[in-house]
Amino acid sequence: MLAGRTVVLGVSGGIAAYKAAEIVRWLKKEGAAVVVVMTNAAKEFISPLTLATLSGNPVLDDLWAPNQALTFARPKNRTSAVEHIEVADAADLVIVAPATADVIGKAANGLADDMVTTVLLATRAPVVYAPAMNVQMLEHPAVQANLATLARRGAFFADAESGDLACGWEGRGRLASIEAIAEACARALGQAKGPLTGRKIVVTAGPTIEPLDPVRALTNHSSGKMGYALAEALRDLGAAVTLLSGPTALAAPSGMTVVAIRSARDLARALAEAVARADGLVMAAAVADYRPARAATEKLKRQAGGLTLELVPNPDLLKSIKRPAGLRVVGFALESDDGLAAAKKKLVDKKCDLMVLNHPSTLGGDTNEVTILDAGGGVERLPVLAKRAAAERIAARLAALFARQKAGKAAKRSPRAR
Repeated sequence: MLAGRTVVLGVSGGIAAYKAAEIVRWLKKEGAAVVVVMTNAAKEFISPLTLATLSGNPVLDDLWAPNQALTFARPKNRTSAVEHIEVADAADLVIVAPATADVIGKAANGLADDMVTTVLLATRAPVVYAPAMNVQMLEHPAVQANLATLARRGAFFADAESGDLACGWEGRGRLASIEAIAEACARALGQAKGPLTGRKIVVTAGPTIEPLDPVRALTNHSSGKMGYALAEALRDLGAAVTLLSGPTALAAPSGMTVVAIRSARDLARALAEAVARADGLVMAAAVADYRPARAATEKLKRQAGGLTLELVPNPDLLKSIKRPAGLRVVGFALESDDGLAAAKKKLVDKKCDLMVLNHPSTLGGDTNEVTILDAGGGVERLPVLAKRAAAERIAARLAALFARQKAGKAAKRSPRAR
């Protein structure tokens, strides 16, 4: 994947900077020409000499130093006397590992005051960020907003992992493994391979919002976490994912097309366009069953008595959407009582290949306890799992459906079958 490519590794000032040495060793083993750029803070954690020795190139850590003799392939007709521009132009891929809150914030807001951020602003190569920091810093709304900004601009991410952190806390914030960084690089370079490579999957996620008046709306407690986890799991299996998302507080996942929707009718329109070109559909959004018959144009005033609302049904999207031939469909059944019977009925009524049963108590949380039903009558009850882990199990079941579909088509084409 990386043989013959020029990879720029940006190292910023976090304790995980010491792991940059292993990343450089991996990149060189893969056959890449490696140029390391560092912030001044990063040099407090690892010596530039170490990274220069491993990479075979001088480390760039000073905007004002004279240009150094770098070894990598320069683009034709694009040489520059300005070192950070030359490196940015030559890069086939940029990796920022570790990506601290500081460098993420600067990149999101177009600030450029060191070698790392100037290269990020000047390059047109795909960029992979590997965040690493204290869990509370990572979860801070400002950092999440900056990550979402970068994702909307097309950045890719090797997400931080959970575990013991150097600061003494425990939680998400550890630098991703080299394997995870490699997977993110494959996505960035369009070389991700998996059982769903070549498949186009549409995923819906989050709540819908039905306006009542200019300041009020009917909605639900869906966080979108399950749908986003499914979109990421399917992407990591090689699928080209289109995520249709209601309003959430989550950062937009990288490596996919994200379409924002608000109401059920918005979702219906977006679905009609996206599904027409899709191989699969995963309906994880919590779509409102009803909407106000009329949305008031002015704020409704408080009255002495009660307020009666007239609600009308929203379209049943799984039933009404026009499906292309061969579309594989995964539905979700959110049930508070007699869930298995209701899920079995929905599986048949809505003509799904798989139906995922879960409970309203899981809305907004980080774990889920789901049951997967299939059209052949199979029922698989999963234990309580992190939503990403549950998503991976569901994605694997969908991949298996496509594998059987492909095998069936091959058998029909076989002379022996005829």
